[in-house]
Amino acid sequence: MDRFSLSQINPAFFTSFVRELGVAGIIDISFMSMILYAVFIWFKRRRAFFVLAGIAIIGAIYLVAHQFKLVLTSFVLQSFFAVILVAILIIFQEELKYFFEQVAVWSLNRKFRMKSRSYEPPKAVDVLVDTLDSLARDRIGALLVLKGKAPIDRHLTGGFDLNGDISVPLLKSIFDPHSVGHDGAVVVDADRVVRFGCQLPLSREFSRSGRGGMRHAAAMGLSELSDALCIVVSEESGKVSVASNGQITAMGAGGEIGQLRSLLVKFYTELEPPRRRRFLRDLLFKNYREKILAVLITLGLWYMVVHETRIVHETFVLSVEYTTPSAELYVDSVEPKEVRVTFSGPRHAFQLLDPNEIRAVLKLYNYSEGTWSVTLSEANITTPPDTVLEDIDPAMVLVEIEKK
Repeated sequence: MDRFSLSQINPAFFTSFVRELGVAGIIDISFMSMILYAVFIWFKRRRAFFVLAGIAIIGAIYLVAHQFKLVLTSFVLQSFFAVILVAILIIFQEELKYFFEQVAVWSLNRKFRMKSRSYEPPKAVDVLVDTLDSLARDRIGALLVLKGKAPIDRHLTGGFDLNGDISVPLLKSIFDPHSVGHDGAVVVDADRVVRFGCQLPLSREFSRSGRGGMRHAAAMGLSELSDALCIVVSEESGKVSVASNGQITAMGAGGEIGQLRSLLVKFYTELEPPRRRRFLRDLLFKNYREKILAVLITLGLWYMVVHETRIVHETFVLSVEYTTPSAELYVDSVEPKEVRVTFSGPRHAFQLLDPNEIRAVLKLYNYSEGTWSVTLSEANITTPPDTVLEDIDPAMVLVEIEKK
């Protein structure tokens, strides 16, 4: 057997494919691929990628079943889609709220976004490191929330508005054991202390907070629901722990507090990264698997939704069949013996069609002896599902009936 090579592929296939795709199709696929890529990355960061993959697998099974006309499977999956939709809304209610909040944030103009982030990261970093180092050495419990890009107000309860410049004396006075709001969380937005004495939602996976107390559970809880960075100082051990994306890490006390500086610099830098360089770097050198998956799924969807649903015309050559007129008569001849029948319909309607199922039948029950001109119509042709009969050539046949 000859070895297969790319030269054996018919170039006309690619030419017709590109012609059908067109400029609009390329833009459509590119745009949809970027949307899917963004969704994959978002679910990946929210640690819900496997749930999304499960839903995608069910959707793929439904599309395959629908394509191959597996009626029972398609019916069952279609009946459960409404249930699946409700389940998605329940499972991802927090994630969906976060997503729409992000849409609202990024809908604001660039000028407003730049104004809302006009801070100097080194100042905030130095103040936070000095404060946390002092609190850890004195073993004074504390919980700080560094606001990310996502709004977090709906997750906070109680507390007092402040909106003051961040400083070591201010933070230490808030966490002084004799202060009214020392048990709550302090919210820091850029270089401003916007709120203190707040209560945070507790983690849904409290056991992962280790031996930590309520502060650790609250820090994990908020990090599970937003992109905020939560920092906890344990009053029992003096250790500093950092919660981010639902994970909490102990930074240690004393000499290990230096680890915190690098983490804070990274956090503040990611809030306002060099947009163009970061975008190009991520676009070119990161998340290859998600990019390939997004493009493949988009191509599959385009094939199923666009390519397979486009209207095409198919012509079949059918032998003219007939019924017996009566017990005393028989059909001596039919001219012509074959007709060309053309149907129109979506491309998928012809994919699994068996041409033998299409028949042209003359119904001669009431005909008597003689030569007859019979006009073929839709009543004489077996029309495939989801198609329309467009033409019969020739539309008339001559039938000669004689006595036995």
